[in-house]
Amino acid sequence: MTAQLHWQTEGQGSDLLLIHGWGMNGAVWQQVLPELTQHYRVHVVDLPGYGHSRHHPAVDVDEMANMLLAQAPEQAIWLGWSLGGLVATTAALQAPGRVQKLVTVASSPRFAAEKTWRGIKPEVLDDFRRQLDLDFRATIERFMALQAMGSRTARQDIRQLKEAVLSRPEPNPAALALGLDILARVDLRPELAAVSQPWLRLYGRLDGLVPAKVARDLDSLAPQSQQHVFAAASHAPFISHPDEFIDTLKAFTG
Repeated sequence: MTAQLHWQTEGQGSDLLLIHGWGMNGAVWQQVLPELTQHYRVHVVDLPGYGHSRHHPAVDVDEMANMLLAQAPEQAIWLGWSLGGLVATTAALQAPGRVQKLVTVASSPRFAAEKTWRGIKPEVLDDFRRQLDLDFRATIERFMALQAMGSRTARQDIRQLKEAVLSRPEPNPAALALGLDILARVDLRPELAAVSQPWLRLYGRLDGLVPAKVARDLDSLAPQSQQHVFAAASHAPFISHPDEFIDTLKAFTG
């Protein structure tokens, strides 16, 4: 039997599934939820090992996607932020009939940087991994600061992220370690051409974790997709620019 993850469902319209990022939980979407629920039937999940799903960790990104598919609507628009974008893309590849449209936000098929690929420096991820063992709360706070860096509303963005995370149970340390491992090792680039759904990729021009250059690189790796870059946003455009974020989503999902 599949572990029962924590879901919150409200609103009317097409089914829209929201997937949070590393170290976070479903509460990160609270600011945009009132507007989204006027247009969609929104399903917010706490990923395996996070928030109210903290007692049900997964072993890899494939199992995370499988656990979500086991409880998700039969057909839905899947929207994943950051690490959640990897989970949503994995689900789109595993079950194309279930994922009607794919939206990835400040996400990358390969988060770790390498010679010709922009991303998070491997030593930064190693540093996070070491810090996690010492003080995982401080590590998550540092990650939140990195996510908001560059945004004009950085202080406010960090406060909102922090309030959201602290409103639900702390993540499972094993899930946090797995998440960092996924960010360091997973590489979906060879599989992107197989994504058959309409796919919208959203980026923040000031994002230090998923540089805007990734958007251009993916234009050739996934020519079937489309992209939008928020000019003044960093890693969390749905927090810093909620109206533009919702308008862009509505235009794509039509």
